[in-house]
Amino acid sequence: MQKIISYPISVIYYLVFSLCLLVFHPIQWICLNVFGYQAHKKSVDYLNFCLLRCTNLVGTTYKIENRENIPTGVPIIFVSNHQSMYDIIAMIWYFRRFHCKFVSKKELGSGIPSVSYNLKHGGSVLIDRKDPKQAIPAIKGLSEYIEKYKRSAVIFPEGTRSKTGKPKEFAQNGVKILCKYAPSAYIVPVSINNSWKMVKYGFFPVGLGNRLTFTAHKALAVKDYNFAELMEMTEKAVVEGVNEYK
Repeated sequence: MQKIISYPISVIYYLVFSLCLLVFHPIQWICLNVFGYQAHKKSVDYLNFCLLRCTNLVGTTYKIENRENIPTGVPIIFVSNHQSMYDIIAMIWYFRRFHCKFVSKKELGSGIPSVSYNLKHGGSVLIDRKDPKQAIPAIKGLSEYIEKYKRSAVIFPEGTRSKTGKPKEFAQNGVKILCKYAPSAYIVPVSINNSWKMVKYGFFPVGLGNRLTFTAHKALAVKDYNFAELMEMTEKAVVEGVNEYK
């Protein structure tokens, strides 16, 4: 029954969502090319605020836990499970003070108004998952960027999103490179719940009435642990915080 009800609502939702992407694309271009990074960053923040408000049309609400415990003034590596595109939208807005930059697949770098522009020009990196050699220098560059500017990188080490909410095994290479070249960083494990329910029917229609939760766990200083310990603690914290499949 929910799926049937969602069809007409989803049409309206995607029309408004698409309009936001189209409107903010030239705004981003003007902000970046005329006023510079800070103005562009603000435009991206408010784009994602508007996209979050669009999700309210399908009954989506959000809960962000422990955000106040995230260290400030240091590089941050957010390591999270991945369930849908709504993970990214929410993190950009709710963690906006940390200037989130993403490790994303190269396919997102073209063809999507606003989204592709931000990924290509906002400090994120696009990697070819079929070409590990290309990914290494790209992630290294992101590491050096967050180390220099005290900003944050977001990485989803599962590689692809979970369609059921159950976390997949974490790949280590991307996180390892980030830690190696951002030695003063803190890893912040993040557990995401219920985001997958937004796309449980696929792209269309949208799942209705979901409460998405984002839980930031205890920050771990990269310099205080060897990488094996760091990765084990990070994955354990993320997985234990994902409760919907248990």
